[in-house]
Amino acid sequence: MNKFESFLGEYFEEFIRYRDGLGYVNKNLRYCLAKFDTYIKGYVHEWSQLTPELFLAFQEHLQVTPTSANNITCVLRNFFQFLLRKGYLRSNLLQDLPAKKENAFIPFIFSQDKIDQLLKSIQDNIRKTEPYFLNDLAVYTAIFMQAKCGLRISEPIKLRCKDYDYNHGTIYVEKTKFHKDRLLPLPKSAQKTVYDYWLTRNALISDSNNPYFLVGNKKGLNHQKIYPVFYRAVKDIGIDQPRRTIGRTVFGNPTPHSLRHSFAVNTLKTIRDKGKNTQNALPVLSAYMGHTKYRYTAVYLKVLDAEKRQGFVDFAISHQEEL
Repeated sequence: MNKFESFLGEYFEEFIRYRDGLGYVNKNLRYCLAKFDTYIKGYVHEWSQLTPELFLAFQEHLQVTPTSANNITCVLRNFFQFLLRKGYLRSNLLQDLPAKKENAFIPFIFSQDKIDQLLKSIQDNIRKTEPYFLNDLAVYTAIFMQAKCGLRISEPIKLRCKDYDYNHGTIYVEKTKFHKDRLLPLPKSAQKTVYDYWLTRNALISDSNNPYFLVGNKKGLNHQKIYPVFYRAVKDIGIDQPRRTIGRTVFGNPTPHSLRHSFAVNTLKTIRDKGKNTQNALPVLSAYMGHTKYRYTAVYLKVLDAEKRQGFVDFAISHQEEL
């Protein structure tokens, strides 16, 4: 773990301990603080040198996307608010620092047909011999659960045996993003595949002490085992495409997280096609996906199916010079 080098270093560490004590997941906190620490360590040595002009210059100095710059600014604003509460400062110098204008982001959306093709490609490439079979089957099941349940990639990986109730067809997702636990009923289309995996897993693993639901070579899975399988399948079915920035709009490339986006969009599309009100479904879908606020789920209403999304991409590309 790298140490901070500026005069604010001890205060950064105090702030991190404070956040840890509150139970926050501080995944990018040290990284954001380190950006500012590196920027000021050579020539800022006292509180009086911290001015609004300094922060504006730092914001322009950052060689990151507008979204990342705003995230770093948000962390620093919270840090200086912490210093204000502790009595180290009389005002928060970042309180009125304007945010950088962010590009609109439109995620890649798999149609249901493409999801089926993706899963079939992965399934067809499962190796049938030891020591590969169980690992490949677990990777397939992880991606399958992402697609059918809208899970974040970390959620199936962290599942433990005790979290799966085969009698009721449910999984218990514990302590994920936003510190939310949720009990999820598996869709009927997913229950048999997950149960078949469960039976195979237990038949092949004699060590009953292994706590993980998804195992690879008698160990838990990790992200690095999933990514190459996913991207190979994307290439196999002919939808391998780069992330594009056209005008002020970013069109995402297919990633494992795209399956979560696609689950939400395809669910809302199904509800709409049945003549139901998609707005009424947002509270249930939001709870199922583990969102803290409905507005996080409501953004999917803007991209209600893969075909319209792709039409927008094609239109933007053909008019790229005008945007």
